Formats: sequence, C-alpha cells, structure tokens
Amino acid sequence: MTTATTPTTVAQALAAAVALGVDRLDAQLLLLHALGRPPHERAWLLAHDTDAMPASAWTALAERLSRRLKGEPVAYLLGEKEFHGLALQVDARVLVPRPDTETLVDWALECLDGHNAPRVLDLGTGSGAIALALQHARPDAQVDAVDASADALAVAQANAERLGLPVRFSQAHWLESAGSGYTVIASNPPYIAIGDPHLPALRHEPPAALVSGADGLDDIRQIVQNAPSHLAEGGWLLLEHGHDQAAAVRQLLETRGFAEVQSRDDLAGIARCSGGIWRPVK
Repeated sequence: MTTATTPTTVAQALAAAVALGVDRLDAQLLLLHALGRPPHERAWLLAHDTDAMPASAWTALAERLSRRLKGEPVAYLLGEKEFHGLALQVDARVLVPRPDTETLVDWALECLDGHNAPRVLDLGTGSGAIALALQHARPDAQVDAVDASADALAVAQANAERLGLPVRFSQAHWLESAGSGYTVIASNPPYIAIGDPHLPALRHEPPAALVSGADGLDDIRQIVQNAPSHLAEGGWLLLEHGHDQAAAVRQLLETRGFAEVQSRDDLAGIARCSGGIWRPVK
C-alpha cells in the first residue's frame, strides 16, 4: 500500500492511515506497534506528532493497514489483546477475547466469593482468557481449562507461562474427560447459527469456535445436559451466549433442573450471559 506522498512525520502517518479508511483508534494502535511502542501509549502520539516517521516503520504500518482494510482483527495484527487487566497474546488460532466476556468472569468471581480454594473449569478456553483472568484474581483456586483444539491450547499455555499463572490445561471435547466437584463451570462456547449474516465479518477467526448448529445452541445444549455431574452441590454453570439467546438458554437451564436461573447484561446492556446453580434433589 502506498500513498501519494510517503509520510515523513508521525502525524502525517496517522492522517494517511485514517484517510485510507481505517478507524482512528485502530490506526493509532497500529501506528504505535509499527513504531515499537506499547498500545496504551496513545498520548505519546500527540506529544511526538512532529517526530520523524522512519521509512521502515511506514512500510510495516502500510502492510498492516492493508490487512486491516480486508477485515483482519486488530488484535491479530498487534499479536495481543488486553482482557480483564491481562495482556494476552493472540493469533488466528484463537478467537479474539471480547470485553463483553469480562461480564462472565466478573459473575464467576462473585460465585466464588466465600469459597476457600475453589475448583473452577473453563470450557473451550481458546486463548485462555477466562481461565487466566480467574486464576489471576483468585490465586487460591484450582483452575482447569479444556479445549478441543491443540492449536488453541498452545496459545493458552504460552499465555499462562508468560503470565506465571498455574492453570491446568487439557485437550478434550467439552466435559468428556472432566472431573467433578467444581464450584464454577464457565464457558464462552460457539453460539452463532449456521448461515448467520454476521459470519462473513468474522471470517478471519476460527469457525469451529463460532458456529454451533442451525440455531447456534447445539454446544450449549450439550454443556447444560452434562454439567451437573461435574458440579459440586451448589455449584454454578455460567454460559456466554448470543445477544438474542438469553431466554432460550435460561429455558434449557430450567428444564435441566438448575435453580436461581438468571442472566447478566454486558457493557451495552444486552443479556449476554446466563447461568444457574445446581442443587440435586435428595
């Protein structure tokens, strides 16, 4: 990608990126990355807007701008994404962690409150975001995490090692090899329906982590059905789901026998997570 005039200052480089049609925040993050600066230093760009823009940095930036314009997520271009205060390394092997999923983490932490050395299971861990956030917030917890994808587990394990967090990872399809006695089982499973019109915009992310049957609920059904045998008495199952699936997921939980079934809203006020507590009938 070239412009009529190669930018010679930081400010010109940012202006050129925006002129190409890249969102200004995305352009700032990519510019910082090209200049070898961390993503939280956006104020640095203002203070150094007249600094020279090295030709090599512009070449690197232009390549990433081209990829961004084709829809590649900024997190993949930067190689990292912040989640619940943790800097996670991400690439095309895993979904990009979304801020909305922090709602699930915060709810899980509420459910763990008052429990000493609780056991926690993260299903479909991807980059490890949920498991690592919980382990970081509750160092006393035993956090297990599973994923069916060996590629995803490689990303998650690398994040755990870099952050020094002792999450235990294993490869499995949902609960097929899980233990029992968990205080919380949390999951952000695939929940997009086959043929959903939003799928093309997500084409750079792994489809196996996105799509789940004709109505998007196949994996959630399986988790709801099998989770009770892996929960401690009084344990919680917490699930992230689509913006219009809260009522359906609550119905699945109630039908299976969960109590105190409820939903939690994300940052936009949309019911994004639903869950319930397991109290087996004596």
